[in-house]
Amino acid sequence: MSRVLYILILIHFYFISISFSQPNFITHLCIDTYGNYTNTSTYHTNLNTFFTSISSKTQINSRYYNFSIGKDPDQVYGDALCGSELSFQDCYTCLNNSISLLPRLCPTQKEASGWYDNCMLRYANRSSALSSMSSRQPAYYLTNSASVPDNNAKDFDEVLGSLLNKIQNEAASGDSRLKYATGNGTYGSLKNVYAVAQCSPDLSYRNCFNCLGDSINNVLPSCCNNSIGARVVGSNCEIRYEQDLFYNVTSPLSPPPSTAPSPPPPSGNGSNTAITTVLIIVPTVVLIAVAIGFIYLYRRRKTRKNVESLNDENDDETRSYMSLQYGFDTIRVATDNFSDANKLGRGGFGFVYKGKLSSGQEIAVKRLSRDSGQGDGEFKTEVMLVAKLQHRNLVRLLGFCLEKEERLLIYEFVPNASLDHFLFDVSMRSVLDWQTRYKIIIGIARGILYLHEDSRLRIIHRDLKASNILLDEDMAPKIADFGMARLFGVDQTQGDTSRIVGTYGYMAPEYVFHGFFSVKSDVYSFGILVLEVITGRKNSGYQNGEYTEDLLSFVWRNWREGTAISVIDPTLSTASKTDIIRCIHMGLLCVQESVDDRPAMSSVVLMLSSRSLSLPVPSHPSFVSVNATMDTNSDNHKERQLVSLSTNQDSITDLQPR
Repeated sequence: MSRVLYILILIHFYFISISFSQPNFITHLCIDTYGNYTNTSTYHTNLNTFFTSISSKTQINSRYYNFSIGKDPDQVYGDALCGSELSFQDCYTCLNNSISLLPRLCPTQKEASGWYDNCMLRYANRSSALSSMSSRQPAYYLTNSASVPDNNAKDFDEVLGSLLNKIQNEAASGDSRLKYATGNGTYGSLKNVYAVAQCSPDLSYRNCFNCLGDSINNVLPSCCNNSIGARVVGSNCEIRYEQDLFYNVTSPLSPPPSTAPSPPPPSGNGSNTAITTVLIIVPTVVLIAVAIGFIYLYRRRKTRKNVESLNDENDDETRSYMSLQYGFDTIRVATDNFSDANKLGRGGFGFVYKGKLSSGQEIAVKRLSRDSGQGDGEFKTEVMLVAKLQHRNLVRLLGFCLEKEERLLIYEFVPNASLDHFLFDVSMRSVLDWQTRYKIIIGIARGILYLHEDSRLRIIHRDLKASNILLDEDMAPKIADFGMARLFGVDQTQGDTSRIVGTYGYMAPEYVFHGFFSVKSDVYSFGILVLEVITGRKNSGYQNGEYTEDLLSFVWRNWREGTAISVIDPTLSTASKTDIIRCIHMGLLCVQESVDDRPAMSSVVLMLSSRSLSLPVPSHPSFVSVNATMDTNSDNHKERQLVSLSTNQDSITDLQPR
């Protein structure tokens, strides 16, 4: 029993040593601008040949390797680079980890880059791609949280600046085997600072010098000012400094360990030697096998835990989600630690922040609050849906972050805020002339049509409202916030739910009272949006003389009385009333009480695109009052639970994506 315990202890420590020795994967980049590939394509075969060539230890003898194979358009260009402080064995291990991981993170993209702590792997289908990957923006940067004392700051800056400039020139002056330099200096009370500079050996002196110079002169001052340590890693160069010695002081060009055979064992009793060998080798092999098994199970469990909210029946989809994953630290830096100055507003499930990635790209980050109503199901739905949607009138999802309790959605930044910001603000409404409003109406219609009929999956948004319509720099609309969306089968036309979600005033009556929703539910919400855009009024009730009247009642009454022109926003006094009246007519068709009478979005787009098309006479809409929806004594309420119907407040539903 004691021997078994001893073996288990050995396994435990072996497992710990192995797990702690694994390099940390930092970030990756997948580019599909120049095409994708499949597992049966020639490009995939060439890519595997590239990986196989790297996997040979005989190729990794200078810590840098470049390669090309095949013919256009399936030619693969690739290179790999290790930090010069790595041993050759560690370099070999790090690159093989990259070969295993990067194709899983970028499963179809022909261009990809991945960075571990001390190695980099890239491949592409264009000869110019590797140089274009080496843009002036760094792949990532890290800083030490400790700062240089104020009384030493000036001395530190002078010493560090001189040291970095020195190793910048030395590294750039390296030959085709290695462009690498180290150095150190002292400041203050004989405090040390150590630094390393490295470039890809294929760079010319000028390109290496400029690559390092960009990091030294542009990146370090903005990201890492007064920090006692920092590291900036680009596609083709790296600069790093620390207060403690962190690199190997031996020559980085030292040859790899000899692979010559071991000398023969000393003479002696052959049987004893064999027994001793068996007693040593067999337990070692068993320990290693068991440890590898533990490592495999541990990593599998850890991966499953980190992506459990994104696991789907299809492994390919899961890998595609993972290719969109950002590290939390990357987003924290981009948003200045989610500062109030970068706060754009609050959604139903948390705050939205403006951020800027190290590449210079502006982003909008939706940070779900830990006590928000949106659970893993809604988060999974939004990632599933938006990542697959590509339309100019939909907000584009760039990625997500799922670490511990943090759940972030990273979107493209849309500079002009949301439609309600302009439409319901008296001082801003004049910005929206009729041409702009018409462009917004038809843009929303085309976005919904894409969701209903043209995307790979039929999608019901279920929360269309003015605050979920964002406006870009050209005031073109982009539909946002898919947390409440529902997937439909290709042939499915309607569904029902026992928990109602959405925003009061925009929800169709059959959904409010019976929980039935369909593409016509979104058509109803669109009709309400159209009437808001034309009138400049919110759909909620407002005082009209001695009584309160909601927007739909107000517009329908004036339409029936032949005074529809009186509902038009006064700021549109110079616009063509014929076009506006036609849009009111179309909006009323969308909000008819009968679901079957409402037009499909394809018909709506046709109505908006063709002035010669005659429109049918609208029937009366359904007037949904607050009292009716909140009648807790009704039989309908006993059957179904109304979670929330307050204005501009989201709630949750049971999501069942197919």
